[in-house]
Amino acid sequence: MKKLLLLGGSRYLLPVIREAKALGLYTITCDYLPDNFAHRFSDEYANVSITDKEATLQLAREKKVDGVMSFACDPGVVTAAYVAEKLGLPNVGPYRSVEILQDKGKFRSFLRENGFHVPWIRSFDSADAALREAESLAYPLMVKPVDSAGSKGVSRVDRPEDLKTALVSAREYSRCGRLLLEGYLQQEGFSSDTDCFSTDGVLSFVSFNNQYFDRHADNPYAPTGYTWPSRIPAEKQQELKNELQRLLKLLDMRTSVYNIETRLCTDGKAYIMEVSPRGGGNRLSEMLTLASGQNLIRNAVKAAVGLPTEELHDPEYSGHWSIVMLHADTAGVFRGLQIAEDVRPYVHEEDLWVQPGDPVEAMTGANKAIGSLVINWPSEEERDARMDDVSGWVQVLTEEKA
Repeated sequence: MKKLLLLGGSRYLLPVIREAKALGLYTITCDYLPDNFAHRFSDEYANVSITDKEATLQLAREKKVDGVMSFACDPGVVTAAYVAEKLGLPNVGPYRSVEILQDKGKFRSFLRENGFHVPWIRSFDSADAALREAESLAYPLMVKPVDSAGSKGVSRVDRPEDLKTALVSAREYSRCGRLLLEGYLQQEGFSSDTDCFSTDGVLSFVSFNNQYFDRHADNPYAPTGYTWPSRIPAEKQQELKNELQRLLKLLDMRTSVYNIETRLCTDGKAYIMEVSPRGGGNRLSEMLTLASGQNLIRNAVKAAVGLPTEELHDPEYSGHWSIVMLHADTAGVFRGLQIAEDVRPYVHEEDLWVQPGDPVEAMTGANKAIGSLVINWPSEEERDARMDDVSGWVQVLTEEKA
């Protein structure tokens, strides 16, 4: 029986574990949180920090694993590549390349050096260093940790006097302590944040979607919804696909699922914002299986242990799909979920992760979601109208803590 080491333990690992078991694999999950959700479903749990590359490598050796994978778990992606390279296991790509993709500063620099569209960037080792340059920067700008996902610690700054607060917030979400400042890009239409797949370095499945945000949330840059198919013009989708393929070739990437964020901007350019060799959070790969019938998760599991992957092709969507990431407007106690009766016939799945009486937090990042709604709308027009006003048909009911 082949063994698969899965880094992390969030609920987004459940479909990975299911696919692995269906393939007859033995699953081992690991992180430093024994009570994490996915550990109760794997065959074995190991209490090892996934940011400790050497400890994870030792665990992989001891368990004699056949593959290692970090799915929807950003902190484990570099570690998984390191372990795979050291042990000669199937790997998404060279460790050096994965390091570039996972560090926003290195990634932006690589894009610029190789002629991709990219905003101006400055990276700093501390908030104090960034503040010393505050008056010379061009505003508005974005402040980000170089090594976080799910928009945690990300904010827009319009004035030098507001920079310190944004830097302090970003620093709280950075494992390495480095901060990235970049020029603000005014997007045109929707940004896209969805999953893709490469087979032996060739993009075999490329998807785009429409990404939604709750502008009233504590963090208005944390995504709260997605729809497929995308409204990005076909010619721009092809341009982005060509550029993504060029990027993967330059980095010598191999067989992997990717979470990819792109956007069109008012300067007329198409930008690659993020490329991470892992499945995205917020159930993106699961949604693509529903919407297109192609199973990226099963292929990623097969690739991780060296099994032949299935043939993939660019998606042909069966319907007008969306997923809404449920979240509370303010911290408090969860009381229930209210969905408009005229929407209920289109709800494909309602997945709540909390019970009445459970504490909930405000939406400061993707990790604060409390569940999801999957909807298959009867038309593109209704999908778009409803997603433009989510609060008009679904409410997360809360009350203040006693």
